[in-house]
Amino acid sequence: MIYGAMKLSIGGPLKLAFRPWVEGLENVPAEGPAILASNHLSFSDSFFLPAVLDRKVTFIAKAEYFTTPGIKGRMTAAFFKGVGQLPVDRSGARGAGEAAIKSGIEVLERGELFGIYPEGTRSPDGRLYRGKPGGLARVALATGAPVLPVAMIDTEKIQPPGKVMPKLMRPGIRIGEPLDFSRYQGMEHDRFVLRAVTDEVMYEIMKLSGQEYVDIYATAAKRRLSEAAKAEKEAAKEAAKKEEAAKKEAAAKRAAAAARERIEGGAVPDGKPDDPDGANGAERGGAAGVGRPGGERSGS
Repeated sequence: MIYGAMKLSIGGPLKLAFRPWVEGLENVPAEGPAILASNHLSFSDSFFLPAVLDRKVTFIAKAEYFTTPGIKGRMTAAFFKGVGQLPVDRSGARGAGEAAIKSGIEVLERGELFGIYPEGTRSPDGRLYRGKPGGLARVALATGAPVLPVAMIDTEKIQPPGKVMPKLMRPGIRIGEPLDFSRYQGMEHDRFVLRAVTDEVMYEIMKLSGQEYVDIYATAAKRRLSEAAKAEKEAAKEAAKKEEAAKKEAAAKRAAAAARERIEGGAVPDGKPDDPDGANGAERGGAAGVGRPGGERSGS
């Protein structure tokens, strides 16, 4: 009931405002379990895909969305629960993976749709990254549910990182034909099989999305980008220090050059002008008439 109300209140306006185009809806089964394995470009992916489906689809989300204190935190938790998100504690990598697998199996055993992002996180640059073999493949092999590759298109352009207001444009969704991995049934603990299943799904997603494929994990790519940004910031800071030091050195050189010009132009070391007929002359004249006003000499 809550999911239906949330879909009506959010999905309806979302479709009306952005008018997402969809291909392959006929590949989604009308009933029974299925896994929707999608690329991940934007936070909004988990809203656009459910908005175009008639059936409920459940994704997993980080537990922080459900445990933040305060009124805002409770509203956020209610919202994510309403749109079919399941909390997963990501404080430990292995624990998070096991929790995601367990949640996915439970959803599929109820005969529902389970959504998952094999990349594990959003793409940092719009490219498609290597899929993580633990979650998707293990859930698929443990349940025997078909896997539908899904390509989200241009959702990252609607609200890029750091932007508050979304851009009104039409994103796209392509849903591929179901993939059957029953040939690997009972081999969910074989890491080579898990890798093969994941790679096959990622290849189908790549064909649907047209993205450039990068054979590293998105988390590693984000770490490299973060390190590069940090190094660039440090380099800029160091360059600014050098520039400031160069300015100070140039100012000191100009001051020294000006001082030399004054000296070479007749200035004395203490900076006073040589004025024999002025103050110094008056001093000499004063010395000659010491003791009498007006400079009169004694004996006149």
